[in-house]
Amino acid sequence: MEQSEKTLDMIVNLCKNRGYVFPGSEIYGGLANSWDYGPLGVEFKNNVKKAWLKKFVQESPYNVGLDAAIIMNPQTWITTGHVAGFSDPLLDCRACKARHRADKLIGDEHPEVNVDAMSFDEMDAFIAEHEDIVCPVCGKHDFTPIRKFNLMFKTAIGVTEDSSSTCYLRPETAQGIFVNFANIQRTTRRKLPFGVCQVGKAFRNEITPGNFTFRTREFEQMECEFFCKPGTDLEWFAYWKDYCENWLLSLGIKKEHLRLRDHEPAELAFYSRATTDIEYAFPFTDWGELWGIADRTNYDLSRHQEASGKSLEYFDSETNEHYIPYVIEPSLGCDRVALAFLCEAYDEEHLTDSKGKEDIRTVLHLHPALAPYKCAVLPLSKKLGDKAMEIRNELSKYFMVDYDDTGSIGKRYRREDEIGTPYCITVDFDTVGDEAKGIVADNCVTVRDRDTMEQVRMPISELKSYIESKIEF
Repeated sequence: MEQSEKTLDMIVNLCKNRGYVFPGSEIYGGLANSWDYGPLGVEFKNNVKKAWLKKFVQESPYNVGLDAAIIMNPQTWITTGHVAGFSDPLLDCRACKARHRADKLIGDEHPEVNVDAMSFDEMDAFIAEHEDIVCPVCGKHDFTPIRKFNLMFKTAIGVTEDSSSTCYLRPETAQGIFVNFANIQRTTRRKLPFGVCQVGKAFRNEITPGNFTFRTREFEQMECEFFCKPGTDLEWFAYWKDYCENWLLSLGIKKEHLRLRDHEPAELAFYSRATTDIEYAFPFTDWGELWGIADRTNYDLSRHQEASGKSLEYFDSETNEHYIPYVIEPSLGCDRVALAFLCEAYDEEHLTDSKGKEDIRTVLHLHPALAPYKCAVLPLSKKLGDKAMEIRNELSKYFMVDYDDTGSIGKRYRREDEIGTPYCITVDFDTVGDEAKGIVADNCVTVRDRDTMEQVRMPISELKSYIESKIEF
């Protein structure tokens, strides 16, 4: 199935019908762009996080982990400029009162324009000059001037709610790493270069969330802040750019569905020396940002040192000098990359059986390391349930295993194909034999491959090592 043939509706329907993702608080009518990961979705998303941590922490000679608090001292966000300047360009349609992001309206109608490099005033002028930019709801070209809309969720701590109790839900996980730089360096005794990785929730009050889990108000980030000596930063920037792309390729994303877009000087943050977005060809847009890799220089640590009065300098024992490290930041949205893996894996195969009957097989070609279930145990008959459950119980000590004894074996194969289970283990009468008829049990099962549909017969004793070798990452 070509990427261009896939639609977001196909992905959404599969997710809802098979327990990957449900609308949030659906029995109360839901909440705009709120999503709950179901039984399969939570396993799948956890596997995405495990795959990231494995390559970025466990196997990396440079990186360590962190889990920082979601609610931080509010001075953190004043220091970083989030309180004053973390805003989107909001405008209203005067005709129907619908609210929109100005940059999205421009980008949708004029994709050739680099909207990221435009100031709010430039966006205002551009919309005024182009009458083809209309309200998506009512079709009118009648907008209010752009105003800033701060994206941070405000809350209060303590028993009284006043300005002194104001706090914010973090809009990014990075700052928890920066404020802990000295603690981590001291306790791990790491020398530069080294990185700190974190997986955690972040919150942004987006004006126009949408496209399923692509843009949500509550989302999970997988971020690395890599600290290095000034002057070596562009070298490490190139290293992490390649490392991130290779991680995606190793988990089944096709190279032709990725592109690396370097930011033009006009769209770079003022503190950044270089930024590259890894973009993916999502079915609902030409290219959508997947992973941002940025050279943030020493901006964050310098600002926190200045505001807190605490030294965040690094002492280089080799050169006998103190300096504030530069930072390379590969920042990835867990929900967004999980959606990319689902889009990449989704397939509809048109098959014809031996009688000439046509059929469509829906299958998720997920990398086995990401699949919610690594295998499914299927007894050919419910009479074989005891032996099948015994196999299931033994294998489930090592990885997630599904068990299904309802319906024909063909329908059960299709159900497992649709949820991405890479291997089906069929227990038949030859497995257990028939003592009354003098038929000796062969203690073997049939293992079916999801992608090729080929089947092999093997001893039960070899199942664990066979599947572990196939799901390795």
